[in-house]
Amino acid sequence: MSWGTELWDQFDNLDKHTQWGIDFLERYAKFVKERLDIEQNYAKQLRNLVKKYCPKRSKDEEPRFTSCLSFYAVLNELNDYAGQREVVAEEMAHKVYGELMRYSQDLKAERKHHLQEGRKAQQYLDHCWKQMDNSKRKFERECKEAEKSQITYDRLDNDINATKSEVEKAKSQFYLRTHMADESKNEYAAQLQNFNAEQWKHFNNAIPHIFKNLQDMDERRTVKLGETYRSFAEAERRVIPIVSKCLEGMVSAAKAVDERRDSGIVVESFKSGFDPPGDFPFEDFSQNLSRTGSDGTISSTPKGDRERDGAPGPRSDPKHPMSRTKNKLWLFGKKPKAPSLEDFSHLPPEQRRKRLQQRIDELSKELQKEMDQRDALNKMKDVYEKNPQMGDPSSLQPKISETICNMEKLRSEIHKNETWLSEVEGKQSSRGDRRHSADNHHHTPQGRESPEGSYTDDTSQEHHTPHHRSGPPQPGNPNPDPHEFDDEFDDDDPLPVIGHCKALYSFDGQNEGTLVMAEDEVLYIIEEDKGDGWTRARKQSGEEGYVPTSYVEITMEKNSKGS
Repeated sequence: MSWGTELWDQFDNLDKHTQWGIDFLERYAKFVKERLDIEQNYAKQLRNLVKKYCPKRSKDEEPRFTSCLSFYAVLNELNDYAGQREVVAEEMAHKVYGELMRYSQDLKAERKHHLQEGRKAQQYLDHCWKQMDNSKRKFERECKEAEKSQITYDRLDNDINATKSEVEKAKSQFYLRTHMADESKNEYAAQLQNFNAEQWKHFNNAIPHIFKNLQDMDERRTVKLGETYRSFAEAERRVIPIVSKCLEGMVSAAKAVDERRDSGIVVESFKSGFDPPGDFPFEDFSQNLSRTGSDGTISSTPKGDRERDGAPGPRSDPKHPMSRTKNKLWLFGKKPKAPSLEDFSHLPPEQRRKRLQQRIDELSKELQKEMDQRDALNKMKDVYEKNPQMGDPSSLQPKISETICNMEKLRSEIHKNETWLSEVEGKQSSRGDRRHSADNHHHTPQGRESPEGSYTDDTSQEHHTPHHRSGPPQPGNPNPDPHEFDDEFDDDDPLPVIGHCKALYSFDGQNEGTLVMAEDEVLYIIEEDKGDGWTRARKQSGEEGYVPTSYVEITMEKNSKGS
């Protein structure tokens, strides 16, 4: 239906309706603005929540438990979900709210233009009507004046007392008024015809055209509202696939929680590597007291008689796991706070091995970076040598030298840490064998005590061994940290064998921590000479200690050379 034909006389109502339409559009735009503000605030709150529960962590604090990893995965998915809410808000801001506000301004300008045209057409029609009405009023006045002049002429013409001049004057006045009335009549007829023509144009051409434009504008406004309703929904529907993936990621994170693995991580994190403590040996303090065989009273047999009878008195086994509780009593109490050492020797074996391996990996990465930098500098140097105009090759030499120096330092550090790691792994690999032999050590015959704490009956290895050749000058006495030998020889973990040696000369081993050896005696090498002239060795009986490197002929195992 057309507004121009059906609503030709409803200009004012159409003016109000079009204004209401624009107001409604702006009201919907305000609704969209508040809706996207909610989305933006929601996304912001979600991101703040994720940031609160997922703070920045150092490399050592990275979570390893599956429950923690899954929770942080959920937080990451929630952060992505917040990003999608921001996308929704952005879509609404640009494709709905922004579009509505721009369209509202266009509608206001277009409506103002159409209404101005309608008012101009109405004003022109009113002007034509006024002109027609004025000519009509003039024609009416002229006709009344002509009637008066006619009455006056007729009265004087019939009056016998009137003079001829008076009659002629009235007659000429009558003719003048009649002529003026005829002219007013013609003017009124012309104005009336013009007004009727303009009125027809107004209600059949001008007003229908203006009202049609207003109708088109209003219909476009309605269509635009429908499109923005669809865009409003599309902004939500467009992110549904990604939101679904976020939710699926949360479900996958929940399924990734593994209680067995978490328990294993707890064991791996806190495992010390120490053997469980064994039984305390019984120490019989009544062995010096004698008892009678008949009444069970204390015997008066002296200790010397018992020894001559071949009954050795019981004594505690120094090789028993609990006979050397140094640094291990904290297993049942508060662990003493040990100073941090470069080789991590203050840590339990298993934790020490992990820290050493971690440091080796980090140093290896740094070494690889330095090697890559060296290769790049060498390539650049070659280019400069082939094309001197590009640069001076000698200018790169200081940087190359510095890089090579850094590489040597890193290699030295890696070698040092690998040595410590091999020592720890060697001790851990031998721990299983020591567990099987622990009971045998508990029943070893008593004899004299070696520096390692073991006992032996081998009297052929006394200090007074025959000297067949004059020995070379001995190196300086091994005098390291006063607690070094305690830590080394009290440790439950024996070092692995890395070679063997043959004694060229006899050595009496009078200093603490040294080992007695006879000429031509074969010993096991468990630690190489570190530059101080002493090599750590072990006898076949298990006794360990240091011997002068110049006194022995050493043969290293091929696969243990770098240990």
